Amino acid sequence: QVQLVESGGGLVQAGGSLRLSCAASGRTFSNYVMGWFRQAPGNEREFVAAIRWSGGSTYYADSVKGRFTISRDNAKNTVYLQMNSLKPEDTAVYYCAAKILYSSTWYPRSGYDYWGQGTQVTASS
Repeated sequence: QVQLVESGGGLVQAGGSLRLSCAASGRTFSNYVMGWFRQAPGNEREFVAAIRWSGGSTYYADSVKGRFTISRDNAKNTVYLQMNSLKPEDTAVYYCAAKILYSSTWYPRSGYDYWGQGTQVTASS
């Protein structure tokens, strides 16, 4: 059973930084894609970033490109989302997600099978 546990959320002033962590367990994740999504009140859940566990290829939503960085630590089975230059519109519950990569072609924005419980990020103006 895959388990994903997020941590690192909190309240920060606009322009500040936070680093989210997602501790993954229950599988060997070498053939997985890991993603971060977010959902603000009244909004649909939206894709933020993704990383292929093997090889480390990354993909970002345009809204966070250049400000957020996704990475993984193989030894700790943990995925990170470093968020810099936070804006009030980044305020949301952030979710970690995982899916198996079945082929060399990956679709980072959708198709995730496993989800964490979420962590709140608030960037105040």
